[in-house]
Amino acid sequence: MSSEDLTIAVDSLGKKYNIYAKPADRLKQMLLPKLGHVVGKHDLSYHEEFWALRNVSFNVKRGETVGIIGRNGSGKSTLLQLICGTLHPSEGSLKTSGRIAALLELGAGFNPEFTGEENVYLSGLLYGIPENELRKRFDSILAFADIGDFIKQPVKTYSSGMYVRLAFAIAAHVDADTLVIDEALSVGDVRFTQKCMRFMREFQRRGTLLFVSHDTVAVTNLCDRAIWLDGGRLMLDGATRGVVEHYLAAQHVADRTVLGDTVAIKLTDASASANESLVVEGVGRSSGEIPRDVVDTRVKLLQNNKIEVFDFDPEKHGSEFGAGAASITDVRILGEDGKSCNMVLGGEAVSLEIEASVLRSLNAPIFGFYVKDRLGQRLFGDNSYLTYREQPVSANAGARLQARFQFRMPILPSGDYSIDVALASGSQDDHTHQHWIHDALIFKASESTMRHGLVGIPMHSIEILQSGA
Repeated sequence: MSSEDLTIAVDSLGKKYNIYAKPADRLKQMLLPKLGHVVGKHDLSYHEEFWALRNVSFNVKRGETVGIIGRNGSGKSTLLQLICGTLHPSEGSLKTSGRIAALLELGAGFNPEFTGEENVYLSGLLYGIPENELRKRFDSILAFADIGDFIKQPVKTYSSGMYVRLAFAIAAHVDADTLVIDEALSVGDVRFTQKCMRFMREFQRRGTLLFVSHDTVAVTNLCDRAIWLDGGRLMLDGATRGVVEHYLAAQHVADRTVLGDTVAIKLTDASASANESLVVEGVGRSSGEIPRDVVDTRVKLLQNNKIEVFDFDPEKHGSEFGAGAASITDVRILGEDGKSCNMVLGGEAVSLEIEASVLRSLNAPIFGFYVKDRLGQRLFGDNSYLTYREQPVSANAGARLQARFQFRMPILPSGDYSIDVALASGSQDDHTHQHWIHDALIFKASESTMRHGLVGIPMHSIEILQSGA
């Protein structure tokens, strides 16, 4: 591989910190070892060495998306700071090419006494963008950050969410070759997170992305490759799924070992699943027919997995686009009684209702939706095309259309979710979007019994059978 194909080249990289027991030891370390050399004492030391990173080597090709995972204190943030040039290595070498934009710890690169506007120019100039170009981009940066009049206030008055909004907005407008993100998506509301995810997925098509997160689902979803650090050393570098599975298995072993348990883990190569050995006495399944309308008794009895639905606001949602022959005017969730509701349960029958105004005559309108998690992963969705393929609807200007999708709400892990809604015209394979709204409806799941996976389904029954002594 030629050096021109590499964005980042790391070879035997290490970063050492000297740890002093008390302040006076710093002064002793500065003076006494030099005097010791004069009198023949060469081993005088008043500090302990701590290696945040040691002997780390890897390359990142142009256009790759690489996730970096590991426990707190494993060296992830130190590695990113070395890559971004805010720290200097103690050993080894590191070479980068192109412009790097970074979102490290909150407020990194900001002067807390400056206003948001002043920090936009400060950060932009540090990235090497001329002031006249920053002026051209300022309105777009402000729109992306969406912090309103706070742009005129000192950033020391900002919440953590506003810090991230402004920092991400700047990074999104610096024409970077490499984007480095350290846990930035853990702060902020779901609409802004979705906006950031859309930007990053677009950036993946043209640039190199380094993404650090404790959220292994996010790493698996976003990254082609993962690097696992532990104790400052590189443990594994390879395909994301395999590295993540090895990491999770190792963390489980470590957690149970602390409690005195012995856990058997079988690991193969990095592309295989990490399967924990599981011993059961017997597993049975009900042979009865699954009823059409399944109700999970855990949901009914425990009233768990509450899902709070926020009202549709035509003035506040994600980005939108379309040809404009129709406009979506309302989106809501209906309960089993057909009334709009702000609280449902996972496993409960609901309807998603979408209303639209027809501005120009439409032939064969198609309504559709996607439900997404906070990372923008599409969990499920559907559209009306197949239902009306044989007898398509037509609508004249001035008409109002209403689509209703009835389904059972999945059991969802705790977190934030959103719904994209759209109205198109044409066919499944050849259609024109008349109005698409990202994040039209927001909802939040809480108190979930679900621990794994993206969605859960109501169980018809759960049984454990035992046979033999």
